[in-house]
Amino acid sequence: MISPLRDIELADLRGHRTSQKWRSYPQDVLPMWVAEMDTRLSEPVKQALLEAIEAGDTGYAFGTDYAEAMAGFAKQRWGWAVEIGRTRLMPDVMMGVVELLRLVTEPGDGVVISPPVYPPFYMFLRSMGVRIVEAPLTPDGRLDPDALDRAFAQAKAYLLCNPQNPTGTVHTRQELETVAALADTHGVRVVSDEIHAPLTLNGAVFQPFLALSGTEKCFAVLSASKAWNLAAVKAAVAVAGEAAVADLERVPPEVGDGVNHLGVIAHVAALRAGGPWLDGLLSDLDRNRRLLGELLAEHLPMVRYRPPQATYLAWLDCRDLGMSDAPQRLFLERGRVALNPGPTFGTGGDGHVRLNFGTSPEIVAEGVRRMAAAIE
Repeated sequence: MISPLRDIELADLRGHRTSQKWRSYPQDVLPMWVAEMDTRLSEPVKQALLEAIEAGDTGYAFGTDYAEAMAGFAKQRWGWAVEIGRTRLMPDVMMGVVELLRLVTEPGDGVVISPPVYPPFYMFLRSMGVRIVEAPLTPDGRLDPDALDRAFAQAKAYLLCNPQNPTGTVHTRQELETVAALADTHGVRVVSDEIHAPLTLNGAVFQPFLALSGTEKCFAVLSASKAWNLAAVKAAVAVAGEAAVADLERVPPEVGDGVNHLGVIAHVAALRAGGPWLDGLLSDLDRNRRLLGELLAEHLPMVRYRPPQATYLAWLDCRDLGMSDAPQRLFLERGRVALNPGPTFGTGGDGHVRLNFGTSPEIVAEGVRRMAAAIE
């Protein structure tokens, strides 16, 4: 089996990676924060990009190849039949989210999110001028129906994170059916961010939101970028429910001008031919999440860790460490390991950090060793 997270050397990463993850901190800091994996490209993706560059195929994105590739992947992996006529290319997931929310809200309208959640949800919604309404997750990281019911009464739309970032929760079919029923009751339009869906790990089953009944007026946005580590060549596909197609057609045509042609080429290759690579990655991530749990239990037993059901991100509860300062600051200053600070994820984030274990087992172990040394 392909093993994308093996044989990754720290010195090689420091010497050759010039992305945000590896250039935001001094060389002595171990970066385990932003959502970039430490892996080489899937061979089909690499070959598709090389062929496009060799051919000078660097023009504007066009056609339905990406939507067709996503539909094939969704059918094979999740049993979900995506109709190409209900899709639209987007520059990336968050830009797609913004464009869809603009179709169904006005400035000042309420948009619900369920924190702790991906920080750009806050940033993009604020830039839109809508009013953020929180329906926090339960203490065990699940959707809270009562909180959603109260929040939906004050809102026009719900931005759902499915699977959830940073907790790694994979929402169950029953939970999502409850969301759909509450949204219908309150007339709330749901936009489901499903960028982490291909990263659902062993033991959990991803449920596409639009595959459920009662979601005809809703939307989803999907991408291959997180699962195949393609942030540099972003692209996304927006999908509309049956009763939301007319809304999707109102997306301004100029939005399509921002779609990265090389991104589309890379994502099509990933979805059509990158399955074995993805399977190997999921196996590596499954091992890493277990390893992280073992290392934390041995070296940082006061840190509470619930193994994620999806993603390569771990949500660590550090409140029992008794730190008077934010834990990520101590881990950075004394341990020289960079993590995402919990408060940026909104309500429920205090005393937490997010750790990226999408790297080699050796780097995971080094990160925990540094964290443990920081509190000695």
